[in-house]
Amino acid sequence: MYRISELGERVGLSRTTLLYYEKLGLICGERSNNGYRLYSDMDVQRLRLVQQLQSGGLTLKECKACLEVKIERQLLSERLAQLDEDIAQKQQSRDLLAALLGERSLNDWHEMLDKVAPDAHIDWLIKQGFSETDAQRLRWLSKDMNTHEVYMADFYRVFDALERRGPGSEFDSLTALQKVPFKAKHILEVGCGLGIATRVLAQQCDAEIIAIDNDADAISELQTTHQAYADKVRFECASMTDLPYATQSFDLIWSEGSAYIMGVNNAFKQWLPFLSDGGVMVLSDLVWATDSPSADNQAFWSSEYPDMTTVEARIAQAKAAGYQLIDSFPITDAAWEAYYQPLATQVASLKEQMSGSQAIKDIEREIKAYRQRNGEFDYQMFILQKA
Repeated sequence: MYRISELGERVGLSRTTLLYYEKLGLICGERSNNGYRLYSDMDVQRLRLVQQLQSGGLTLKECKACLEVKIERQLLSERLAQLDEDIAQKQQSRDLLAALLGERSLNDWHEMLDKVAPDAHIDWLIKQGFSETDAQRLRWLSKDMNTHEVYMADFYRVFDALERRGPGSEFDSLTALQKVPFKAKHILEVGCGLGIATRVLAQQCDAEIIAIDNDADAISELQTTHQAYADKVRFECASMTDLPYATQSFDLIWSEGSAYIMGVNNAFKQWLPFLSDGGVMVLSDLVWATDSPSADNQAFWSSEYPDMTTVEARIAQAKAAGYQLIDSFPITDAAWEAYYQPLATQVASLKEQMSGSQAIKDIEREIKAYRQRNGEFDYQMFILQKA
């Protein structure tokens, strides 16, 4: 026979726990003549059996039932399913920690965050030491903070020799500009990129133009390459999410292929105060041209651009934000080809040299998606007037 302290030493449980177990009926002590509780070898063995059953996920109540009657297979099946779920969750936790330590890809994690918490995602990346520019690039391009520098080096090796970073054409820019119902005097171009649309605006408008991008190096280069328009255009490094200008400063805001970075609906809302009364916003965005895209296209763009929607949905968002629609049209097929044909040629020329490059693989996937476009998606120009 064992006193409660001796029993506790044998099974590794405290006096308080043993008293609780006795209250539940898992063990049953006898009182000695001097009042001490005494326990038998059977109590020791029952406790060890309980500990084994607990390690399988059973509750104390369920352990007691298993000791007293035939064990229920349904109960074991439920506990096994729960244990499998717990293991899967812990494996996910381990995978994430390993990825954060650089032992595996963070691609899926970044994509998930971008869907459920895009603003917090960017803020967190900046807190990890990325600039706003690199945080946005990571969000939309590399999608893995551990390999971002290598990815971007490969990305620019592909794109530095190209004239465009996305679908579009001077013809489409000019078509949109002609739909603006007045001659603009103060223009803000957001996300000017390589300055292609900037040249169209400078050539066609007698206006003061501020063209912004959040890439300081790109702005510095534009100031050099666009010297011919220095009397009209001022290039500035600024964030599209925090425009450093007074309200109602511009009668025309222009943004081709860049508003998606902050979210088009967010752009509608946040840029509206910077337009003068009756001012116009011209914005382009990738949209679905069908309500039932193919499974391949749906899968690709749900990963690459989760916020992608239809023309009608974008117009509804714009109206809700305070605009009225002047016009909307898709860019020409020639504008798509002007981007993707040189891109495909460049990738083909570099593929052997850059074997294993994730950037090359991702660009190839995008080219494939374009080749199987089949009219299911468009780049749409929206000409909107502040209501």
